Amino acid sequence: MGNTLSGSLFFMVIALVAVLAGFSGTLYAGEAADTAHIVAHAAGEVHQLPPVWMVIPFVVLLLMIATGPLFYHRFWEHHYPKVAVGLGGGVAVFYGFFMDHGVHALLHTLEEYISFIALIGSLFIVSGGILIKIGARGRPLVNSGLLFFGSILADVIGTTGASMLLIRPYMRINEGRLKPFHIVFFIFLVSNIGGGLTPIGDPPLFLGFLKGVPFFWILKEVWHIWLITVIVLIGVFMIFDTMAGKGTVPEEFERRAGKVLEIQGLRSFIFLAVIIVSVFMDPAVIPGFPSLQEMLHVPFGIREVIMFTVTFVAFKTADKEAMQGNEFNFEPIKEVAFLFIGIFATMIPALDLIGAYAESHATEFSVSRFYWLTGSLSGVLDNAPTYLNFLAGSMGKFGSDIGSVEAVRSFASGIPSPVSSDVPSNVYLLAISVAAVFFGAITYIGNAPNFMVKNIAEQADIDVPSFVEYIYKYSLPILVPIFAVIWYVFFDF
Repeated sequence: MGNTLSGSLFFMVIALVAVLAGFSGTLYAGEAADTAHIVAHAAGEVHQLPPVWMVIPFVVLLLMIATGPLFYHRFWEHHYPKVAVGLGGGVAVFYGFFMDHGVHALLHTLEEYISFIALIGSLFIVSGGILIKIGARGRPLVNSGLLFFGSILADVIGTTGASMLLIRPYMRINEGRLKPFHIVFFIFLVSNIGGGLTPIGDPPLFLGFLKGVPFFWILKEVWHIWLITVIVLIGVFMIFDTMAGKGTVPEEFERRAGKVLEIQGLRSFIFLAVIIVSVFMDPAVIPGFPSLQEMLHVPFGIREVIMFTVTFVAFKTADKEAMQGNEFNFEPIKEVAFLFIGIFATMIPALDLIGAYAESHATEFSVSRFYWLTGSLSGVLDNAPTYLNFLAGSMGKFGSDIGSVEAVRSFASGIPSPVSSDVPSNVYLLAISVAAVFFGAITYIGNAPNFMVKNIAEQADIDVPSFVEYIYKYSLPILVPIFAVIWYVFFDF
């Protein structure tokens, strides 16, 4: 088993390095691999590319996240913050001193990280004050209904919000029969694919909305793909859940007979609503909205100030019984905060190389290539910047500029292809949008809530698949065939 896990992980990492090496080799053709070169990006910005060996810290961090809990648990448990900060700090030092755009890239990444931790931290803490008790015992139909509801809810309050709100009651109703696949399918549906219908649902779609993609465009274009995928996954889940049996029924369900639904901490729903509304408090959404970044030159905006303030007030005024019922503690958000600061920093070189490759080779890319590249890289890199890089590349293929809101809207409505045999622009946008959101479920680091759900389950002493087991046992055999069918039916032109 250990050899199989190690082999699967080794193959995955080698594939990532090979892709990045291919990017770098093409971009640096005829020159030494570690020589700085200048490339033009879609926004008109020109900057130096990092050498391909700067991807090594990201690969090392990915390897350690995967193998640490398996092979050196005690060391990893005590020292993962040092590992993450150390590897991220090494990349930051290199960018700060040796890259001509390094300081700008680091500040931009810091802004993204603060926005990221403000959102997931606030949703995690606020949802901890909401205790939901469902009277029904976890059974295939009940669980499937909850997963379908969670998938829809993810489009209203985001994948992070829906995941944090529902994971505890989902685990509670299945107490005594919880298996690893229960957590995996929750991540598949509620933490990822469910959020594929609106810009609120998942960060890539929100960034597309900020760039000019109409709010309801994705709902209109992707609802049928979304619905088919969700139904198929729930069907597969029901087979697993039926085979899991009834398990041991806890005494709590006997005591709560007849009580369909109980909710404690209703006050926290007000704070949750404020957080969701604050997501849109951005100059790119509301023209003329104040920008603290421009006025005070700080790496956060009014949105983040509101989120942190609401989080503090919500925690101080939270229903204590609800917090105790949820067994709330800060360990899950602490681990995510440390690991993702390392991930955000170490993936800067990878995103630079990928972005440059997408821009310089966009004319060679078919819809299929955009779909598979966006998807595969969204599984191991942050899917939001990956989405933007390939959106910029696809727009460049049509002679459009991602920096223009009107150009993005025209691109979404459908620009005829410069090549008569090719498909219109909106098909490219659809392929990139679907891939960025759906493929985020491929690994625990593909989307922020994945790791949150994993950590919450581990805190509850639930058997959760390891990083590599999640990939080789669940995402590769279950998700990839479904995604291949989606490609064949909708994007194989």
